[in-house]
Amino acid sequence: MYMLIMVLDDSTRLNEVLQAWRDAGVKGVTIMESTGVNRVLPRAVAGPMFAGFSQIFGSGRVGHHTLFAVIEGLELAETAVVATESVLGNLTQPHTGIVFVVPVVKVWGMPEPYGEEGHDQ
Repeated sequence: MYMLIMVLDDSTRLNEVLQAWRDAGVKGVTIMESTGVNRVLPRAVAGPMFAGFSQIFGSGRVGHHTLFAVIEGLELAETAVVATESVLGNLTQPHTGIVFVVPVVKVWGMPEPYGEEGHDQ
């Protein structure tokens, strides 16, 4: 089992990416709002008078969305990446996002077939 994680740069594309993941077979995605250091530091450098200017006038986005999903295998991760790139384009391009997987040793509280009791990988 693996944790599929994506930091999506353009939050306006969230629903498209979620639908692509669903169509690829990814289930149970958790979504969190997140912000990277390269978006926080420029705001702090601008000074307190302008720190929230873009938010007040709605002229800019500050954050990302980070997606998390427990998946069965690396094949599904590859399929999800292909689906993601069909929406966003090549992920090596700026302002798209980053996708990665990490091994999951054990899962509790997930329905079958994900979290079979005593199922370690």
